[in-house]
Amino acid sequence: MQVIVHVGAHRCATTSFQDYLRFNAATLAEQRLEVWGPDLTRDGLFHGIQPTPSVGSAAAASKRARGRLRIRLDQSRDAGTEQLLISDENMIGSVRENLRLAGLYCGIGERLARFNEAFDGRVSVLAVNLRSLEAYWTSALTYAVARGHRVPAAGQLNRLLESTRSWRDVLTDMACSMPDTEIRVLPFETFGGRPELQLELLTGCKAPRENARMRHAASPRLEELRGMIPTSAARSLPEGEGRWRPLDEVQSAVLRERYADDLMWLASGADGLARIMYDPEKQVAGQNPLRTDLTRGRPHDEDRRLAGSG
Repeated sequence: MQVIVHVGAHRCATTSFQDYLRFNAATLAEQRLEVWGPDLTRDGLFHGIQPTPSVGSAAAASKRARGRLRIRLDQSRDAGTEQLLISDENMIGSVRENLRLAGLYCGIGERLARFNEAFDGRVSVLAVNLRSLEAYWTSALTYAVARGHRVPAAGQLNRLLESTRSWRDVLTDMACSMPDTEIRVLPFETFGGRPELQLELLTGCKAPRENARMRHAASPRLEELRGMIPTSAARSLPEGEGRWRPLDEVQSAVLRERYADDLMWLASGADGLARIMYDPEKQVAGQNPLRTDLTRGRPHDEDRRLAGSG
């Protein structure tokens, strides 16, 4: 049984992808593809894998978690499941922790190492979504403010710029914690609104088209955000409508450049640690594409003549 783990990240249309899988679970089961979503993984299945404050022994809780997970994996395999797709973005951390530390998933290496041990090395593919950094932090800040956190001050925004941690660091930590697992990277800009295409690239199955364009957990607009927070906090938001832009143009440009460096690293092979997935429906230019963009002026411009003097 092939085990594929999709870990998000947060604010990268992960909830939409999970709802698509849930709505089409019966259809996918006909292809011997089983789906585990947050409704299962957060209902006690993963409890004890990560250390948490508890009355009992953390080591005993971890041992029980490993046994519980392996029993469930064996049950799926014995039932005839050929592919198991697990999707839960909380496996790698939380948005709250990212904002508190002003860094992208700083503990992802240790977290995934514990999951790798719990899965007994059975994970063959690890899928991760990433997103342009200025868009990710904007979405994360909007998500936090909508849930009662304070509107970020200039100091907090500057901390995000001062952090040098990027998606390249996240992927490197993932590869170190699960060295025998293939890491596939699906950029949000390509796959964010196309869960069926993302599913096909991860599993090779024929993905259903039902419920494939539903958006969930989208960031609220300014007018919606004001109605979700206290009036005193709403005064800190800018006037107008549309998307909230907490980062200015200079800050956004710095983060976009950092993300461009990450994509270039991925496109060049990512040091053999990860593989970026491209849109298979997009036509790629051949080895010798036409270079018409280098031609200036009108065709046959050399035959034009100046007007005579009389």
